[in-house]
Amino acid sequence: MNLAVLAIFIPTFFFVSITPGMCMTLALTMGMSIGLRRTLWMMLGELMGVGLVAGASVLGVAAILLQYPALFDLLRLGGGAYLAYIGVQMWRSKGRMALSASGATHDVTAIELALQGFVTAISNPKGWAFFIALLPPFVDPNYRMVPQLAVLLCIILLIEFCCLLMYAAGGKTLSRFLQRSSNIRLMNRVAGSLMLGVAVWLAFG
Repeated sequence: MNLAVLAIFIPTFFFVSITPGMCMTLALTMGMSIGLRRTLWMMLGELMGVGLVAGASVLGVAAILLQYPALFDLLRLGGGAYLAYIGVQMWRSKGRMALSASGATHDVTAIELALQGFVTAISNPKGWAFFIALLPPFVDPNYRMVPQLAVLLCIILLIEFCCLLMYAAGGKTLSRFLQRSSNIRLMNRVAGSLMLGVAVWLAFG
């Protein structure tokens, strides 16, 4: 890898990744409702989605997919409807992700959490368009493609994970503050509202 390219790429992608978006808002919401440890499963799915989108962008698959917006519409609307359902349940203090009066959540499987993160990551057309615009210029034709792509993807996933971790930790901190006030209903409504925001963003953004 060209070190000068990396010196530009790392802060550029960090700035873009740390900016609030659908995945970061989802991490904040889940950190608040189910805790940091359980949110790691969502992060795993999200990172798999980001890796898929980034790799496909470099290989040119994304350019083809963007020609068929109906595929994205199907993913966005389906994923948005599912997240909206969860958000409404949380707002009403019902469902498996809502906190009970004791401050505990119902059991949500790791696969469900990972799937939420994965669908959110791959069904965002803006994410595809961003990687198409940003990633290819950092690929140096004077170096072999596969090693470069591997290094860039590892850096992207590491930065994305750190940002997700910060947002989820922030959500957990907010959760503790609200629990001290014994206002579980308010906490569920805040988390549910954020989840509904992610759903609308995903479906219509």
